[in-house]
Amino acid sequence: MKSIFFRRQFMPLLLACCSMAATAQNRMTPETLWGLHRVSGNSISKDGRFVYYSSKTVNWKTEKSTVHQYRINLEDGSRTEWTAEGRTITQRYGNAWYSFSDNFLYQSTDSGNTWKEIYSGLQGAENVWVSPNGKYVAFSKDVMIKPANGTDIYSDLPNTTAKIYTDLNYRHWDAWDDGKYSHIFVVSLKEGTVKDIMEDEAYDCPQKPFGGAEDLAWSPDSKGFVYVCKKKAGKEYALSTNTDLFFYSMNTGTTSNWTEGRMGYDTQPLFTEDGRRIAWLSMSRDGYEADKNDVVMMDVATKKVINLTSKWDGTAESFIWSNTGDRVYFNAPFEGTVQLFDAEVPRTDRDKVVVNNLTKGKYDINGVIGQAGGEIIVSRCDMNHASELFAVKPKYGDMRQLTHENDQVYQKMEMSKTELKSIQTPDGATLRTWIIYPPDFDPKKKYPTLLYCQGGPQSPLSQFYSVRWNFQLMAAQGYIVVAPNRRGMPGWGVQWNEAISKDWGGLAIQDYLTAIDEVSKASYVDKNRMGCVGASYGGYSVFMLAGVHNNRFKSFIAHDGLFDLKSWYGTTEELWFANWDIGGPYWKQPAPASYEKFNPINFVNKWNTPIMIVQGGLDYRVPLEQGLEAFQAARLHNVKAKLLYLPNENHWVLHPQNGIAWQREFFKWLDETLK
Repeated sequence: MKSIFFRRQFMPLLLACCSMAATAQNRMTPETLWGLHRVSGNSISKDGRFVYYSSKTVNWKTEKSTVHQYRINLEDGSRTEWTAEGRTITQRYGNAWYSFSDNFLYQSTDSGNTWKEIYSGLQGAENVWVSPNGKYVAFSKDVMIKPANGTDIYSDLPNTTAKIYTDLNYRHWDAWDDGKYSHIFVVSLKEGTVKDIMEDEAYDCPQKPFGGAEDLAWSPDSKGFVYVCKKKAGKEYALSTNTDLFFYSMNTGTTSNWTEGRMGYDTQPLFTEDGRRIAWLSMSRDGYEADKNDVVMMDVATKKVINLTSKWDGTAESFIWSNTGDRVYFNAPFEGTVQLFDAEVPRTDRDKVVVNNLTKGKYDINGVIGQAGGEIIVSRCDMNHASELFAVKPKYGDMRQLTHENDQVYQKMEMSKTELKSIQTPDGATLRTWIIYPPDFDPKKKYPTLLYCQGGPQSPLSQFYSVRWNFQLMAAQGYIVVAPNRRGMPGWGVQWNEAISKDWGGLAIQDYLTAIDEVSKASYVDKNRMGCVGASYGGYSVFMLAGVHNNRFKSFIAHDGLFDLKSWYGTTEELWFANWDIGGPYWKQPAPASYEKFNPINFVNKWNTPIMIVQGGLDYRVPLEQGLEAFQAARLHNVKAKLLYLPNENHWVLHPQNGIAWQREFFKWLDETLK
């Protein structure tokens, strides 16, 4: 599940133990990894001559970050640093740029050289959207709707810590419900009026916990905007994925539902430059958050909807309109990578939509920024390189590198070889598996080998450059890494992607065993030093494999894994996921088979291998008790075990020094158990 287990664009860079700094200088180390620049594409100038981007660095000692902003001339490749004086750049329309800091909104009409204050009422704002005509400002802000904290309910009890709830969704991701909801406000800069367009609704926009600026889009004529909202609360919210796109009219002050009857996620609305069309990402089934994500468009005047990718056997991640509005460009998982595609808008009802694969290579197109002339500006990474910006010529798939933030580091570094190997499974399927080799790999030697179990469970295992599970760093410590594209991963067709639902411990687990058995036939794999690691569904996989691996592995590491599906169902928050993937509650009659056949706790009597368990204290998706139960079960079975508890972390590790501790313990454990 994407929102549960793996969000590549938001995860922090991983760290490792200081002792590993003693390895050769031409290998990846934790210090080098943390020193890399994190590149993000922002926008493109209206004339298509310049690309704007930011480069961020993190100091793990102070846990502070520094951001620099640059402009690249696409004609000669020159780079110029520009600044908004520490402000957050929000957007650009024509020659006008907007930024905000604290309570103030600023405008620049000379490419960021000078700025003037145009509004000062942004107290508490988290997102700011200026209308294309510059007359209005929309922003999101939390407002109290339904008090839940005792201090908000009882004014005479300032020291109470009570929280009172009468329905579900009382906590989400890493935060307890405090009764506040993120609402959209609209300001008329001329009149100074401010309006909460959601009034007393107990709903959020942007969507929590991960929604942002992509959840609202102004129409190019500034007559209104479309925003994403799931207008459900309590138990209904916890059971449903049905978000809709709502249009707010500036003329009438009314809101209408543009996607009524579409039952799954509808997200990322985006108008064409002329405003005639709007497109968005859409899933068809309520409760299935890993459903096929289609690019759907609508004619704004007629409200006619066309699914541009309905006949294509894949799932989209993000998209942009072409400058002419006659096609969309989007990125999507494809055969162990993420590539760039396009789909042309049909001119007549008789025309078929054709999806074209524009790029092919051993890399991920992990972001699509925009079109500049005849090129598409994208973000690209691979298992040996962090993200940089590239320009793609869509006709031929050729691309040129635009940013070079990390070139000096990589030029001095010996890279790992990566190979996508085809393996036949017992049921006759082809399992494609990434193999990552140490930088100085010698087939005449023997190497300790790690089976990597991906989260999700329906997240792509591609050429991503992980900000925590970093294959380059693992290989640099002398490990071969085996990363199978097992059942449940997108990029191999919808049927393969859906094969894992209600079969968590079935074919997917068999795929893991098949992959490690095949790879371990090689003479350079030391069968006496094989480990298995993973997080979330990957952590669940580790727990399952610990009970069925038949002594293949000498060590396990599980991070935020599901150990007991029954207790997990009773404490997790997004119940739509459990209902879809597990089959429903454990008290259902007949009870879903997963609770017996695929529940790791039922196999704990067979645990006999050292296991390290990592658990975040603020993880409400896979709550604390899952890790504690697993650790306690291991020790009571006299299994060597270690618990790494991170009280202030959620499903990820976001604090740099916690990340360093995480990596030190990760490799220390492997050193102890794979000697």
